[in-house]
Amino acid sequence: MGQQFSFRCKAVSLVLMAFALAGASAMAGKTKLLAGFVYLRDIDPSIIQDMRYAGHDNFMGGPVQGYKAPECILLRSAAKALSRVQEDLKSRGLSLKVYDCYRPKRAARAFVRSATDRKADASLKRFYPNISRSQLLRLGYVAILSMHSKGATVDLTLVALPEKEAAPFDPARKYGACTATPEDRAPDNSVDMGTGYDCFDPKSHTRSRAISPEQRERRHTLRKAMAAQGFSNYSKEWWHYTYGGAAGGARYDFPVVPRGGDDSDR
Repeated sequence: MGQQFSFRCKAVSLVLMAFALAGASAMAGKTKLLAGFVYLRDIDPSIIQDMRYAGHDNFMGGPVQGYKAPECILLRSAAKALSRVQEDLKSRGLSLKVYDCYRPKRAARAFVRSATDRKADASLKRFYPNISRSQLLRLGYVAILSMHSKGATVDLTLVALPEKEAAPFDPARKYGACTATPEDRAPDNSVDMGTGYDCFDPKSHTRSRAISPEQRERRHTLRKAMAAQGFSNYSKEWWHYTYGGAAGGARYDFPVVPRGGDDSDR
């Protein structure tokens, strides 16, 4: 009887130890963000994510330094405010779709270096059809110090619900300018805002008169919904919004990594 009791105790101990090790392993694999930062998916998974700088459909032509995963990371306060915007829009048959959120400082530096690159792929001209790449900095389309690096700025648009699947982006295909009609631009399932995302052109200025009344009304819908929850717009980019007082914080350089992934390169 004593031996059976001792055996059972050892068995229970082994089971408890196995659970403890499994829990420790799970915690070890879970990505730890800086205090105050969250993955948007953990706050509101209904917000569509199309994280352009983790892929090839962007003015850099490929994944940007610091983006190791197509994930939106924000300060918790900004993410919760964005979720409130989403709730408002869903009642009107619309959804937010984010293109970029927190941006590591290393990515912002890469943007600046690229802005003076005279050897940039000619296919990238679709992002700035009416100016030269060397003008991106001077005209305010690329910033030496990015507000995105503070974690309270987002690039986003509207999608009509139910969401329709967009055609896959083909890096080998020649797409039309970002100022062209939606049919000629790179694929996107968003509503037509008059230009594509990251379109460095006067037509992208939020209050541009060079777009149709319907396109202006869609921009107004986005701007009004965002403003109601404390977001302010950057006048040269209809997609660019910063949340309230959080804009005064520090800029960060930790990489964007998968939820639960490797966060060793901090």
